[in-house]
Amino acid sequence: MRPVLVLRRRPGECVLIGDEIEIEVLAVTHQGAKIGIRAPKATIVLRKELRITQEQNALAGQGLSTADFRDAIKKLRPKTQEPTFLPDKRFEN
Repeated sequence: MRPVLVLRRRPGECVLIGDEIEIEVLAVTHQGAKIGIRAPKATIVLRKELRITQEQNALAGQGLSTADFRDAIKKLRPKTQEPTFLPDKRFEN
């Protein structure tokens, strides 16, 4: 996803999102920017990597479908070769 809006802010400057969310740049160092977020208590503010982890955990908790389970078992089973039979000359007509 491409950013829709790119802003340059200095420490102490803010960005407003809607009427109730304010993001302030607190400090900028060589390690990155430190930001403060003011939002209503009902608004969930979450780091993106935590959201991704939550989604991955939810998917893992759903388990495998029956078809996926069968496919996994097939991949784990050792491949067996069909026995090769040589014709026995005694039984040929």
